[in-house]
Amino acid sequence: MAKVNIHDAKTHFSGLLSRVESGEEIIIAKAGKPIARLVPVQGKVIKRRPGSAKGLIVIKNSFFEPLPSTFLICPPTTGTLLTA
Repeated sequence: MAKVNIHDAKTHFSGLLSRVESGEEIIIAKAGKPIARLVPVQGKVIKRRPGSAKGLIVIKNSFFEPLPSTFLICPPTTGTLLTA
């Protein structure tokens, strides 16, 4: 992964894009601090078809049963942070 400053990125932008196109990642830095990353665009986007995962996920009937009364001893109020 190469790191270039803003001036070099502006000066050699076409060359950087060629490197990115071949799969390389380029970090652009300002005063040595990374501020952006040039990465190749993902390959072909595969469209999902409704129902294509049918039968791959199974939800047990117990999922739909009421929760035990001890599940929430004290119901949360607005703004309450729940922790495990």
